[in-house]
Amino acid sequence: MAKDGKIMFQTIPEEPGVYQFFNKENIIIYVGKAKNLKKRVSSYFQKNIKSRKTINLVKNISRIEHAVVYSESDALLLENSLIKKNQPKYNILLRDDKTYPWICIKNERFPRVYLTRKVISDGSEYFGPYTNVKYVYILLNLINNLYPIRSSNYNFSPNKLKKINSPLYLNIYKKKGQSIILNFSSEKGKDSLSEEHYNQNISSIKKILKGNLKDVKNLLKKSMLKFSKNLEYEDAQKIKENLLLLENYQSKSTVVSNKLNNIDVFSIISDSEYAYTNYLQIAHGRVIRFQNKEIKKKLDEKESDILSLVIIDSREKFKSNSNTVISNYDLSNEINTKFIIPRLGDKKKLLDLSIKNAKSFRIERLKQIQILDPEKHSNRILNQLKIDLKMNDIPSHIECFDISNIQGTNTVAACVVFMNAKASKSNYRKYNIKSVSGPNDFASMEEVVFRRYRRLIEEKKSLPQLIVIDGGKGQLSSAVKSLKKLNIEKKVTIIGIAKRLEEIYFPGDSIPLYLNKKSESLKVIQNLRNEAHRFGIEFHKSKRVKNAMSSIFDKIDGVGEITKNKLLKKYKSLAMIKKLSFEEIKEEIGGDKAKKILEAFEKI
Repeated sequence: MAKDGKIMFQTIPEEPGVYQFFNKENIIIYVGKAKNLKKRVSSYFQKNIKSRKTINLVKNISRIEHAVVYSESDALLLENSLIKKNQPKYNILLRDDKTYPWICIKNERFPRVYLTRKVISDGSEYFGPYTNVKYVYILLNLINNLYPIRSSNYNFSPNKLKKINSPLYLNIYKKKGQSIILNFSSEKGKDSLSEEHYNQNISSIKKILKGNLKDVKNLLKKSMLKFSKNLEYEDAQKIKENLLLLENYQSKSTVVSNKLNNIDVFSIISDSEYAYTNYLQIAHGRVIRFQNKEIKKKLDEKESDILSLVIIDSREKFKSNSNTVISNYDLSNEINTKFIIPRLGDKKKLLDLSIKNAKSFRIERLKQIQILDPEKHSNRILNQLKIDLKMNDIPSHIECFDISNIQGTNTVAACVVFMNAKASKSNYRKYNIKSVSGPNDFASMEEVVFRRYRRLIEEKKSLPQLIVIDGGKGQLSSAVKSLKKLNIEKKVTIIGIAKRLEEIYFPGDSIPLYLNKKSESLKVIQNLRNEAHRFGIEFHKSKRVKNAMSSIFDKIDGVGEITKNKLLKKYKSLAMIKKLSFEEIKEEIGGDKAKKILEAFEKI
């Protein structure tokens, strides 16, 4: 940004408001809100900023504009409005891929109840939007089974019917072969439905759509008892069936607490690239709506900032009038609503449920990415590892070392290589320790690290970005000695992982790093360590077996290297060969050699 731009932010007031960054084409590239405009805007131009995204943003700023408002809440609303209108390049965008369905109760005589994706301002009532169309069909099916609702779009307005002098009966609904007739006169008839009764049904339907099933169930129970007392058992049975429908529907919705009503629950979790939010709407003790969102981060946005935009957007979209929000962040200074971060009780259970949904959604999305775009999945994991280990570069090439021995005998080392977070087995290397005698893991580690990277330097091959040492501070210090001898200690990042508590050690730092046990960064490091250990143990076993067989077979006249290797290749170990019968060994190498081998085994 030009020097003139730096002068511009120095004149910005220290008040709450919204700021806009423009590029040289005079296009808004970022919109932000702030409690203190001057402090927030000036923070973008500090010399210690390390985020590449922020650096790229600042390079493209040509002009700054701001608007002062009365409060943080006003700033958030204005920010949300400007982001939606201008869709700036560096802002997260809360977009929808589809138009959600609504249930409409039409503003007309004998109202229809139906699914629609268009909301028209004609006085009709709309319930929703619903994030799951299957849920809408369940609701409509329930309503149609409970109440006779017309489906035809016939116009029953008084102007259309005033010329008709006689009663009008219209067959508009059929259920199990039974006809229901709309009655426009005061005359009562069998299977006819008066306008008053129809409107009562519509009122009950509205209660169901609002999540209040208690009144509807009580009304149905009273009607059932009345029919039963009057010995009208068929009608009583029909109402009983409808009550069962309501019970089944109610059991499918999540019951949280009958005391909780008209509450919104929001939670957020995130990684380096994406944030994942969950929204639960609570009415009459039940979850009546939920929505998950995945938001791609454009800069290093805080979770609280992302969540505030999601809350404003969701409450506006779903027309929520709740005065209480349960969340894992208190945003009451920004959003003019009561926020609760519960610690105990039913409200804490609700927040836990929301967080569980957000985590489940994140896992689901990551699995989809892993299947559909493995490279993107690997890049995301490595980028997070870079952040967690405070590295300068993404560790696309990682190597891990492990030392294996039993009481200092047959000491070997293993080096495994991961490229783009995946095992590259063709690059694995195994080493016999040459300069160390006896059990000395530290000296063995120093030797193998030196040999490995001296060879890479001599062959002019690329060094890894990250080296992982299986062990604590001692093994790590030994490995660092070798890197210093080769003068490459500043060219790579090296860490040690101790097995007891999975502590991560850095050179020269006595205080370890503890990564979250469920973090993907720790899983990558653990996979490296476990693979190095497996590879090293396999090599150690094969060497031990080979040495053991050599010590026995070398003493047998007439049994050479070819015979020994033939048996080892097929039976893998000395213990397995000892279990073989004379006939089995004879079949492999002949009778004379089999006899000599069995005689040698008897002397052990």
